[in-house]
Amino acid sequence: MVTRDDALALLKKYNHEAFHLQHAYTVEAVMRWFANELGYADEADFWALAGLLHDVDFEQFPDEHCKKAPALLGEIGADERLVHAVCSHGWGLVSDVQPQHEMEKVLFASDELTGLIGAAARMRPSKSCTDMELSSLKKKFKDKRFAAGCSREVIRQGAELLGWQLDELLQKTLDAMKATEALVAAECAEG
Repeated sequence: MVTRDDALALLKKYNHEAFHLQHAYTVEAVMRWFANELGYADEADFWALAGLLHDVDFEQFPDEHCKKAPALLGEIGADERLVHAVCSHGWGLVSDVQPQHEMEKVLFASDELTGLIGAAARMRPSKSCTDMELSSLKKKFKDKRFAAGCSREVIRQGAELLGWQLDELLQKTLDAMKATEALVAAECAEG
């Protein structure tokens, strides 16, 4: 079993930009929150590892995103389940590996959305999502010029994969980020 220390060492070997590391910590924390929220508490560590490592190959190999990941994950002995989860988050964009397990669907759905929520939080006077309401997030979601790199179509598709209404995905991911914001900030401060 891959440990968090193994995963973190691999992540930092191939990712050096603070933005990419913060995104990895955010998705890790959100995935752990979702595991506990959705009744998978016994798999929370695995869900979190998939979140932490989902973009392991993106910074150094952007043109081979989700294609280089299996080899990099092999460096720490990641099993097929973790490799599949990491590669499935790029389904339809850079990967033909389709999300199957609920965890993979959550990762697919929340990856882009955490970026949108993070961008919206940085625009707020508080620089935080803890005081953000769903209505505010929905306005940002509808404004295609805002955080244009965050695919609204992928977010919608993720909600559909999960069998959720879009508002449910938006609210749950916002709740997850509110609950974990301080933890992510502490992780980023540690470097």
